[in-house]
Amino acid sequence: MNGYEVARRIRETEHGKNMLLVAVTGWGQEEDKRLAEAAGFDEHRAKPVEFGTLQSLLARCAEWRA
Repeated sequence: MNGYEVARRIRETEHGKNMLLVAVTGWGQEEDKRLAEAAGFDEHRAKPVEFGTLQSLLARCAEWRA
């Protein structure tokens, strides 16, 4: 099972419908981003993820949980 399939399965569950899913990967081409979005990821980030970007994503996650 790859990350795309994991995202699809998570999105099929009740608790996964409103979960923030971020793909962090070594693959950063436009096709990779398209596949991640189609699988249900909210964000796609290529490694290495900049610290400021990571902070923003974590803050967004905290807002969702509030």
